[in-house]
Amino acid sequence: MTTPLIEAVDLGKSYGGVVALRDVSTVVRGGEVTCVLGDNGAGKSTLIKILAGVHQHDTGELRIEGESVRFASPREALDRGIATVYQDLAVVPLMSVWRNFVLGSEPTRRYGPLRLLDRNRAREITRKALDDMGIDIRDLEQPVGTLSGGQRQCVAIARAVHYGAKVLILDEPTAALGVKQAGIVLRYVVQARDRGLGVVLITHNPHHAYPVGNRFLLLKRGAMLGAYDKSEIDVSELTRQMSGGAELEALQHELDRVVSP
Repeated sequence: MTTPLIEAVDLGKSYGGVVALRDVSTVVRGGEVTCVLGDNGAGKSTLIKILAGVHQHDTGELRIEGESVRFASPREALDRGIATVYQDLAVVPLMSVWRNFVLGSEPTRRYGPLRLLDRNRAREITRKALDDMGIDIRDLEQPVGTLSGGQRQCVAIARAVHYGAKVLILDEPTAALGVKQAGIVLRYVVQARDRGLGVVLITHNPHHAYPVGNRFLLLKRGAMLGAYDKSEIDVSELTRQMSGGAELEALQHELDRVVSP
């Protein structure tokens, strides 16, 4: 079996006296989707910030293609092929679609001693990358803030794929979307997976995770509630564990005792 793109082994992170993450392990492989599920405060954000180089882990080991690493910055993670699309997308709403797409990687032309933005080349890059992913945005000049939430997510995914990401981390990409828009985003998640990327999908919705996921990491209060390959769990059990099925069953039993004559 090939070396995982990312392997987290017993990762732990504390902020002062607060333990945000404790002994969390998972793997991310090329051509697969690893779904990280949990309610608010489960530790999902802390985990992805470690993977993305925003924070460093206190305990455990993080391996990138078999090499033990400790990222000092998001730039180091990006240089190793780990691209993160956060929920707020970090776009400039008043800038055009193409300008946002090439932001930070602008093509330039030399005019004497000066290097100026090559606008035509930037538009060509954006159009081709979107077309390659099957994303239909007719007017690249429109401000990116005028796109729907699903369209903005798709542009961000296409950008990461175009600029050579090996791992794509998506932070709650469907959280604020309706059913149709969420379906569109998940379709492009599958496209990224089928192109050979390793995808980390952060979500609190098992019905979004299960159709696209290959493995599932469930977190609760910073610890692992469970880790499963798709063959080991069905969507109903995933939902039950996500919703605190055991606690709900115990509560129902208690309520039945209270109301029974």
